[in-house]
Amino acid sequence: MNRSLLRTFGLAVWLGASVIAVSASGEETPAEPSAEPARVDKPLWHYGGFIDLGYSLDFNFPANHFFRDRSTTPRVNELNLNMVAGYVRKDATESSRWGTEWLVQAGEDSKAFGFAVGVPNAPNSDVWRHFGRANASYLAPVGNGLTVQAGLFNSFIGYESLYAKDNGNYTRAWIADYSPYLMFGVNAQYDFNERWGGAFFIINDYFHLEHSNNVPSYGGQVRYTPASGWTVKETVYYGPDQSDTAMEFWRFFSDSIVEWKGEHLTLAFDYQIGTQRNASAPGNPRDFYTGGTLETRWHIAGPWAVSVRPEFYWDRNGLMTGSEQFIKAVTTTGEYRIPYKWTTTICRLEYRYDDSTGPGGGFFKGTNNVLTPGQQMLIFSVVGTFDSP
Repeated sequence: MNRSLLRTFGLAVWLGASVIAVSASGEETPAEPSAEPARVDKPLWHYGGFIDLGYSLDFNFPANHFFRDRSTTPRVNELNLNMVAGYVRKDATESSRWGTEWLVQAGEDSKAFGFAVGVPNAPNSDVWRHFGRANASYLAPVGNGLTVQAGLFNSFIGYESLYAKDNGNYTRAWIADYSPYLMFGVNAQYDFNERWGGAFFIINDYFHLEHSNNVPSYGGQVRYTPASGWTVKETVYYGPDQSDTAMEFWRFFSDSIVEWKGEHLTLAFDYQIGTQRNASAPGNPRDFYTGGTLETRWHIAGPWAVSVRPEFYWDRNGLMTGSEQFIKAVTTTGEYRIPYKWTTTICRLEYRYDDSTGPGGGFFKGTNNVLTPGQQMLIFSVVGTFDSP
Protein backbone atom coordinates (compact mmCIF):
# COMPACT_ATOMS: atom_id res chain seq x y z
CA MET A 1 0.00 0.00 0.00
CA ASN A 2 1.46 3.39 -0.99
CA ARG A 3 2.17 6.26 1.38
CA SER A 4 -0.84 8.29 0.27
CA LEU A 5 -3.22 5.46 1.17
CA LEU A 6 -1.44 4.87 4.48
CA ARG A 7 -1.67 8.53 5.41
CA THR A 8 -5.34 8.62 4.46
CA PHE A 9 -6.00 5.54 6.60
CA GLY A 10 -4.08 7.15 9.45
CA LEU A 11 -6.27 10.23 9.29
CA ALA A 12 -9.34 8.00 9.20
CA VAL A 13 -8.23 6.09 12.30
CA TRP A 14 -7.42 9.31 14.17
CA LEU A 15 -10.76 10.89 13.31
CA GLY A 16 -12.67 7.72 14.12
CA ALA A 17 -10.93 7.38 17.49
CA SER A 18 -11.77 10.97 18.34
CA VAL A 19 -15.44 10.43 17.53
CA ILE A 20 -15.59 7.24 19.58
CA ALA A 21 -14.03 9.03 22.54
CA VAL A 22 -16.62 11.81 22.31
CA SER A 23 -19.48 9.34 22.04
CA ALA A 24 -18.22 7.26 24.97
CA SER A 25 -18.00 10.30 27.23
CA GLY A 26 -21.54 11.32 26.31
CA GLU A 27 -23.26 7.95 26.85
CA GLU A 28 -26.26 7.94 29.17
CA THR A 29 -27.62 5.22 31.44
CA PRO A 30 -30.04 3.05 29.47
CA ALA A 31 -33.71 3.73 30.18
CA GLU A 32 -35.90 1.13 31.89
CA PRO A 33 -37.65 -1.27 29.53
CA SER A 34 -40.99 0.09 28.30
CA ALA A 35 -44.23 -1.75 28.78
CA GLU A 36 -45.37 -0.76 25.29
CA PRO A 37 -45.68 -3.46 22.61
CA ALA A 38 -42.46 -4.27 20.77
CA ARG A 39 -41.97 -2.30 17.56
CA VAL A 40 -40.89 -4.05 14.39
CA ASP A 41 -37.86 -2.13 13.10
CA LYS A 42 -36.73 -2.01 9.51
CA PRO A 43 -33.83 -4.36 8.75
CA LEU A 44 -30.38 -2.83 9.18
CA TRP A 45 -28.71 -5.18 6.71
CA HIS A 46 -29.38 -5.00 2.97
CA TYR A 47 -28.03 -7.04 0.10
CA GLY A 48 -28.52 -7.34 -3.63
CA GLY A 49 -26.95 -7.06 -7.03
CA PHE A 50 -27.47 -6.02 -10.61
CA ILE A 51 -26.47 -6.86 -14.16
CA ASP A 52 -26.18 -4.34 -17.01
CA LEU A 53 -26.19 -5.37 -20.69
CA GLY A 54 -25.90 -2.84 -23.50
CA TYR A 55 -25.48 -2.59 -27.26
CA SER A 56 -24.35 0.77 -28.69
CA LEU A 57 -24.93 1.05 -32.44
CA ASP A 58 -22.41 3.65 -33.65
CA PHE A 59 -23.29 4.83 -37.16
CA ASN A 60 -19.62 5.75 -37.73
CA PHE A 61 -18.85 2.00 -37.57
CA PRO A 62 -15.26 2.34 -36.27
CA ALA A 63 -13.12 -0.75 -36.82
CA ASN A 64 -11.69 -0.56 -33.31
CA HIS A 65 -15.17 -0.54 -31.69
CA PHE A 66 -14.23 2.34 -29.34
CA PHE A 67 -16.30 5.27 -28.09
CA ARG A 68 -13.31 7.65 -28.00
CA ASP A 69 -12.21 9.24 -24.71
CA ARG A 70 -14.80 7.40 -22.61
CA SER A 71 -14.39 5.30 -19.46
CA THR A 72 -18.03 4.10 -19.27
CA THR A 73 -19.87 2.34 -22.12
CA PRO A 74 -16.54 2.46 -24.00
CA ARG A 75 -17.32 -0.22 -26.61
CA VAL A 76 -19.63 0.13 -29.62
CA ASN A 77 -21.24 -2.15 -32.21
CA GLU A 78 -21.10 -5.20 -29.98
CA LEU A 79 -23.13 -6.61 -27.10
CA ASN A 80 -21.36 -5.86 -23.83
CA LEU A 81 -21.68 -6.79 -20.20
CA ASN A 82 -21.06 -3.24 -19.01
CA MET A 83 -21.48 -3.99 -15.31
CA VAL A 84 -22.31 -6.82 -12.94
CA ALA A 85 -22.15 -6.29 -9.19
CA GLY A 86 -23.19 -7.60 -5.81
CA TYR A 87 -23.38 -5.68 -2.56
CA VAL A 88 -24.08 -5.87 1.16
CA ARG A 89 -24.77 -2.86 3.37
CA LYS A 90 -25.51 -2.20 7.03
CA ASP A 91 -27.11 1.13 7.94
CA ALA A 92 -25.70 3.21 10.78
CA THR A 93 -28.57 4.23 13.08
CA GLU A 94 -29.07 5.57 16.60
CA SER A 95 -29.79 2.04 17.83
CA SER A 96 -26.86 0.45 15.96
CA ARG A 97 -24.26 3.11 15.27
CA TRP A 98 -21.74 1.18 13.17
CA GLY A 99 -22.36 0.79 9.45
CA THR A 100 -20.55 -0.68 6.47
CA GLU A 101 -20.82 -0.96 2.68
CA TRP A 102 -19.24 -3.52 0.37
CA LEU A 103 -19.76 -3.79 -3.39
CA VAL A 104 -17.78 -5.90 -5.84
CA GLN A 105 -18.08 -5.39 -9.59
CA ALA A 106 -16.87 -6.40 -13.04
CA GLY A 107 -17.60 -5.50 -16.65
CA GLU A 108 -16.57 -2.94 -19.26
CA ASP A 109 -17.52 0.03 -17.05
CA SER A 110 -15.17 -1.19 -14.31
CA LYS A 111 -12.06 -1.29 -16.51
CA ALA A 112 -11.14 2.35 -17.13
CA PHE A 113 -13.04 4.53 -14.63
CA GLY A 114 -11.12 6.10 -11.75
CA PHE A 115 -7.89 6.66 -13.69
CA ALA A 116 -6.34 9.91 -14.95
CA VAL A 117 -4.75 10.73 -18.31
CA GLY A 118 -0.96 11.01 -18.12
CA VAL A 119 -0.78 10.10 -14.42
CA PRO A 120 0.59 6.82 -12.96
CA ASN A 121 -1.93 4.31 -11.67
CA ALA A 122 -2.18 3.48 -7.98
CA PRO A 123 -0.57 0.20 -6.81
CA ASN A 124 -2.98 -2.75 -7.09
CA SER A 125 -5.40 -0.59 -9.10
CA ASP A 126 -6.38 -3.62 -11.19
CA VAL A 127 -7.75 -5.15 -7.99
CA TRP A 128 -9.31 -1.96 -6.55
CA ARG A 129 -11.26 -1.27 -9.75
CA HIS A 130 -13.40 -4.29 -8.89
CA PHE A 131 -14.68 -2.55 -5.75
CA GLY A 132 -17.50 0.01 -5.84
CA ARG A 133 -17.79 0.30 -2.05
CA ALA A 134 -15.50 -0.81 0.79
CA ASN A 135 -16.02 1.29 3.89
CA ALA A 136 -17.06 1.50 7.53
CA SER A 137 -19.07 4.30 9.13
CA TYR A 138 -20.05 5.46 12.61
CA LEU A 139 -23.01 7.64 13.61
CA ALA A 140 -21.73 9.61 16.59
CA PRO A 141 -24.22 10.98 19.17
CA VAL A 142 -23.07 14.55 18.56
CA GLY A 143 -25.81 17.16 18.08
CA ASN A 144 -28.10 15.99 15.29
CA GLY A 145 -25.78 13.07 14.54
CA LEU A 146 -22.28 13.20 13.04
CA THR A 147 -21.52 10.45 10.53
CA VAL A 148 -17.86 9.54 9.99
CA GLN A 149 -16.99 7.22 7.12
CA ALA A 150 -13.64 5.75 6.06
CA GLY A 151 -12.59 3.64 3.09
CA LEU A 152 -13.93 3.62 -0.47
CA PHE A 153 -17.21 5.53 -0.68
CA ASN A 154 -19.51 7.25 -3.17
CA SER A 155 -18.19 10.56 -4.48
CA PHE A 156 -19.51 13.87 -3.18
CA ILE A 157 -18.88 15.29 -6.66
CA GLY A 158 -21.30 15.01 -9.55
CA TYR A 159 -24.97 14.32 -10.19
CA GLU A 160 -24.73 11.02 -12.03
CA SER A 161 -23.75 7.61 -10.70
CA LEU A 162 -21.19 5.16 -12.05
CA TYR A 163 -24.09 2.70 -12.30
CA ALA A 164 -26.52 3.26 -15.18
CA LYS A 165 -29.43 1.87 -13.15
CA ASP A 166 -29.34 4.94 -10.90
CA ASN A 167 -29.43 7.52 -13.74
CA GLY A 168 -32.13 8.81 -16.04
CA ASN A 169 -30.02 8.19 -19.15
CA TYR A 170 -28.15 4.97 -19.87
CA THR A 171 -24.87 6.51 -21.04
CA ARG A 172 -23.22 9.00 -18.70
CA ALA A 173 -22.42 12.66 -19.28
CA TRP A 174 -18.93 13.90 -20.12
CA ILE A 175 -18.58 15.73 -16.80
CA ALA A 176 -19.52 12.48 -15.04
CA ASP A 177 -16.78 10.46 -16.73
CA TYR A 178 -14.19 13.16 -15.98
CA SER A 179 -15.01 13.75 -12.33
CA PRO A 180 -14.67 11.13 -9.57
CA TYR A 181 -17.41 8.50 -9.28
CA LEU A 182 -15.80 7.18 -6.07
CA MET A 183 -13.48 8.54 -3.38
CA PHE A 184 -10.92 6.81 -1.17
CA GLY A 185 -10.26 8.34 2.24
CA VAL A 186 -12.34 9.64 5.13
CA ASN A 187 -15.33 11.96 5.38
CA ALA A 188 -17.54 13.51 8.03
CA GLN A 189 -21.18 14.50 7.38
CA TYR A 190 -23.51 16.58 9.53
CA ASP A 191 -27.03 17.98 9.14
CA PHE A 192 -27.31 21.29 10.99
CA ASN A 193 -31.10 21.42 10.56
CA GLU A 194 -33.77 20.45 8.03
CA ARG A 195 -32.44 22.93 5.47
CA TRP A 196 -28.66 22.96 5.89
CA GLY A 197 -26.10 20.17 5.84
CA GLY A 198 -22.42 19.80 5.14
CA ALA A 199 -19.52 17.41 4.67
CA PHE A 200 -15.73 17.46 4.74
CA PHE A 201 -13.46 14.87 3.14
CA ILE A 202 -9.78 13.94 2.88
CA ILE A 203 -8.93 11.65 -0.04
CA ASN A 204 -5.89 10.17 -1.76
CA ASP A 205 -6.28 11.84 -5.18
CA TYR A 206 -8.84 13.42 -7.53
CA PHE A 207 -9.38 10.01 -9.13
CA HIS A 208 -9.07 7.24 -6.55
CA LEU A 209 -7.09 4.89 -8.85
CA GLU A 210 -4.45 7.44 -9.84
CA HIS A 211 -1.20 7.97 -7.95
CA SER A 212 0.33 11.33 -8.75
CA ASN A 213 2.04 11.81 -5.36
CA ASN A 214 1.84 10.93 -1.65
CA VAL A 215 0.05 14.08 -0.44
CA PRO A 216 -3.68 13.88 0.37
CA SER A 217 -6.33 16.15 -1.14
CA TYR A 218 -9.16 17.98 0.62
CA GLY A 219 -12.71 19.04 -0.06
CA GLY A 220 -16.06 19.98 1.36
CA GLN A 221 -19.72 20.23 0.50
CA VAL A 222 -22.56 22.51 1.55
CA ARG A 223 -26.13 21.32 0.98
CA TYR A 224 -29.19 23.60 1.15
CA THR A 225 -32.88 22.72 0.83
CA PRO A 226 -34.71 26.04 0.32
CA ALA A 227 -38.15 24.49 -0.21
CA SER A 228 -39.90 21.19 -0.74
CA GLY A 229 -38.47 19.42 -3.79
CA TRP A 230 -35.46 21.73 -4.10
CA THR A 231 -31.83 20.81 -3.35
CA VAL A 232 -28.75 22.97 -3.89
CA LYS A 233 -25.23 21.54 -3.48
CA GLU A 234 -21.83 23.17 -3.76
CA THR A 235 -18.75 20.93 -3.56
CA VAL A 236 -15.14 22.06 -3.79
CA TYR A 237 -11.93 20.05 -4.15
CA TYR A 238 -8.39 21.29 -3.52
CA GLY A 239 -5.27 19.19 -3.78
CA PRO A 240 -2.11 18.21 -5.69
CA ASP A 241 -2.56 16.07 -8.80
CA GLN A 242 0.96 16.38 -10.22
CA SER A 243 4.32 15.00 -9.12
CA ASP A 244 5.30 18.51 -7.95
CA THR A 245 3.22 19.02 -4.80
CA ALA A 246 3.97 22.72 -4.26
CA MET A 247 0.68 24.48 -3.44
CA GLU A 248 1.02 26.80 -6.44
CA PHE A 249 0.35 23.73 -8.62
CA TRP A 250 -2.62 22.37 -6.67
CA ARG A 251 -5.89 21.84 -8.50
CA PHE A 252 -9.02 23.78 -7.59
CA PHE A 253 -12.32 22.24 -8.65
CA SER A 254 -15.94 23.30 -8.12
CA ASP A 255 -19.15 21.32 -8.66
CA SER A 256 -22.49 23.17 -8.42
CA ILE A 257 -25.82 21.31 -8.54
CA VAL A 258 -29.39 22.62 -8.43
CA GLU A 259 -32.18 20.02 -8.47
CA TRP A 260 -35.98 20.20 -8.39
CA LYS A 261 -38.06 17.05 -7.95
CA GLY A 262 -41.79 17.09 -8.58
CA GLU A 263 -44.29 14.26 -8.52
CA HIS A 264 -43.54 13.21 -12.10
CA LEU A 265 -40.84 15.61 -13.30
CA THR A 266 -37.22 16.03 -12.21
CA LEU A 267 -34.97 18.86 -13.39
CA ALA A 268 -31.30 19.28 -12.45
CA PHE A 269 -28.42 21.47 -13.56
CA ASP A 270 -24.82 20.47 -12.84
CA TYR A 271 -21.92 22.80 -13.63
CA GLN A 272 -18.24 21.98 -13.05
CA ILE A 273 -15.02 23.94 -13.42
CA GLY A 274 -11.42 22.95 -12.67
CA THR A 275 -8.02 24.57 -13.02
CA GLN A 276 -4.37 24.09 -12.10
CA ARG A 277 -0.99 25.42 -13.20
CA ASN A 278 1.02 22.96 -15.26
CA ALA A 279 4.18 22.21 -13.27
CA SER A 280 5.95 20.42 -16.14
CA ALA A 281 5.35 22.91 -18.98
CA PRO A 282 7.64 25.90 -19.67
CA GLY A 283 6.26 28.98 -17.93
CA ASN A 284 3.78 26.87 -15.94
CA PRO A 285 0.65 27.86 -17.93
CA ARG A 286 -2.76 27.43 -16.35
CA ASP A 287 -4.79 24.41 -17.48
CA PHE A 288 -8.55 24.76 -17.46
CA TYR A 289 -11.63 22.61 -18.06
CA THR A 290 -15.35 23.09 -17.57
CA GLY A 291 -18.66 21.47 -18.43
CA GLY A 292 -22.33 21.33 -17.62
CA THR A 293 -25.48 19.25 -18.02
CA LEU A 294 -29.21 19.85 -17.85
CA GLU A 295 -30.84 16.66 -16.59
CA THR A 296 -34.56 16.20 -17.33
CA ARG A 297 -36.62 13.16 -16.41
CA TRP A 298 -40.38 12.81 -16.92
CA HIS A 299 -42.34 9.90 -15.48
CA ILE A 300 -45.08 9.63 -18.10
CA ALA A 301 -47.28 6.98 -16.46
CA GLY A 302 -46.92 3.53 -14.93
CA PRO A 303 -43.66 1.93 -16.10
CA TRP A 304 -42.90 4.56 -18.76
CA ALA A 305 -40.42 7.44 -18.46
CA VAL A 306 -38.31 9.62 -20.73
CA SER A 307 -35.08 11.51 -20.00
CA VAL A 308 -33.37 14.24 -22.02
CA ARG A 309 -29.87 15.59 -21.30
CA PRO A 310 -28.16 18.36 -23.27
CA GLU A 311 -24.56 18.97 -22.21
CA PHE A 312 -21.19 20.49 -23.05
CA TYR A 313 -17.58 19.86 -22.04
CA TRP A 314 -14.55 22.03 -22.79
CA ASP A 315 -11.11 20.56 -22.18
CA ARG A 316 -9.14 23.65 -23.22
CA ASN A 317 -5.67 22.19 -22.65
CA GLY A 318 -6.36 18.46 -22.92
CA LEU A 319 -5.75 17.99 -19.20
CA MET A 320 -8.64 15.59 -18.65
CA THR A 321 -9.34 13.83 -21.96
CA GLY A 322 -5.82 14.02 -23.35
CA SER A 323 -7.06 16.12 -26.30
CA GLU A 324 -7.83 19.81 -26.72
CA GLN A 325 -11.52 19.73 -27.61
CA PHE A 326 -14.96 21.24 -27.11
CA ILE A 327 -17.79 18.71 -26.94
CA LYS A 328 -21.52 19.25 -27.32
CA ALA A 329 -23.96 16.37 -26.86
CA VAL A 330 -27.64 15.59 -26.42
CA THR A 331 -29.07 12.30 -25.19
CA THR A 332 -32.71 11.16 -25.23
CA THR A 333 -33.77 7.99 -23.43
CA GLY A 334 -37.04 6.07 -23.32
CA GLU A 335 -37.47 3.72 -20.37
CA TYR A 336 -39.80 0.87 -19.38
CA ARG A 337 -39.56 -0.66 -15.90
CA ILE A 338 -40.82 -4.10 -14.87
CA PRO A 339 -40.91 -4.52 -11.08
CA TYR A 340 -41.41 -8.00 -9.62
CA LYS A 341 -41.06 -8.64 -5.89
CA TRP A 342 -37.43 -7.77 -5.00
CA THR A 343 -36.38 -7.37 -8.64
CA THR A 344 -36.68 -4.66 -11.27
CA THR A 345 -35.94 -4.95 -14.98
CA ILE A 346 -35.11 -1.66 -16.73
CA CYS A 347 -35.37 -1.63 -20.53
CA ARG A 348 -34.06 1.45 -22.32
CA LEU A 349 -33.80 2.74 -25.87
CA GLU A 350 -31.49 5.73 -26.24
CA TYR A 351 -30.40 8.09 -29.00
CA ARG A 352 -27.21 10.08 -28.49
CA TYR A 353 -25.45 12.66 -30.64
CA ASP A 354 -21.97 13.99 -29.80
CA ASP A 355 -20.03 16.71 -31.61
CA SER A 356 -16.35 17.29 -30.81
CA THR A 357 -14.30 20.14 -32.30
CA GLY A 358 -10.82 21.48 -31.62
CA PRO A 359 -7.22 20.47 -32.41
CA GLY A 360 -7.65 17.05 -30.80
CA GLY A 361 -11.39 16.57 -31.20
CA GLY A 362 -13.36 13.91 -33.00
CA PHE A 363 -14.62 10.33 -32.86
CA PHE A 364 -13.41 7.20 -34.62
CA LYS A 365 -14.94 6.33 -37.99
CA GLY A 366 -14.59 3.60 -40.58
CA THR A 367 -12.06 0.88 -41.20
CA ASN A 368 -9.11 3.24 -40.67
CA ASN A 369 -10.50 4.78 -37.46
CA VAL A 370 -10.13 8.31 -38.81
CA LEU A 371 -11.42 11.15 -36.63
CA THR A 372 -14.69 12.85 -37.51
CA PRO A 373 -16.44 15.60 -35.49
CA GLY A 374 -19.87 13.98 -35.20
CA GLN A 375 -21.10 10.70 -33.77
CA GLN A 376 -24.63 9.31 -33.72
CA MET A 377 -25.51 6.28 -31.63
CA LEU A 378 -28.62 4.21 -30.97
CA ILE A 379 -28.28 2.31 -27.70
CA PHE A 380 -30.26 -0.68 -26.45
CA SER A 381 -29.89 -1.75 -22.83
CA VAL A 382 -31.39 -4.06 -20.23
CA VAL A 383 -30.53 -3.70 -16.55
CA GLY A 384 -31.74 -6.21 -13.97
CA THR A 385 -31.60 -5.40 -10.25
CA PHE A 386 -32.20 -7.42 -7.09
CA ASP A 387 -32.51 -5.54 -3.79
CA SER A 388 -33.55 -6.81 -0.38
CA PRO A 389 -35.97 -4.63 1.65
